Amino acid sequence: MVSRDFASIPPPGPAPVTFVLGGARSGKSRFAEGLLAGASPRTYLATAEAGDAEMAARIADHRARRGAGWRTLEAPLDLVPALARGTAGGGAVLVDCLTLWLSNLMAAGRDPAAAGEALVAALPALPGTTVLVSNEVGLGIVPDNALAREFRDRAGWLHQAVAGVAQRVYWVAAGLPLLLKDTVTEEKP
Repeated sequence: MVSRDFASIPPPGPAPVTFVLGGARSGKSRFAEGLLAGASPRTYLATAEAGDAEMAARIADHRARRGAGWRTLEAPLDLVPALARGTAGGGAVLVDCLTLWLSNLMAAGRDPAAAGEALVAALPALPGTTVLVSNEVGLGIVPDNALAREFRDRAGWLHQAVAGVAQRVYWVAAGLPLLLKDTVTEEKP
């Protein structure tokens, strides 16, 4: 397995809100973690739930890779209040990932559009640094069933809205980050 140390890739400075997109196993989570390597305190906002042994193993692998220095909060549904707690006092938060959160909302019968709007409205007002990770699911063929099409469409709309308020957006493919958007000014105190 090829491993990439993204901590050695310096981002062009801290952004209040950074959005990291990519496909499955693209390296997006590892890259996002590297963006917060020097931050303290750091909170990992996990949206996944260990519904089976395979998912429990994935969660354990993510925790082991992150190592010490991270506080973990689980927020499979109520993401905005967890973000407020994690960024209180200027803390840095990594949300991994928005597509799992969307899936959880849909499975729980919650309104994904309202939840997404609440998230987008909250992001600019958070007092700390926020990095959000999500899976880009709209690059393949049109799904063959209504639920999968609805999920793909809702994910696309959520991604567009989050990218719209984020100061920095990255696309990660094959372990390589590509900066898509950067509105952070060079004038930093």
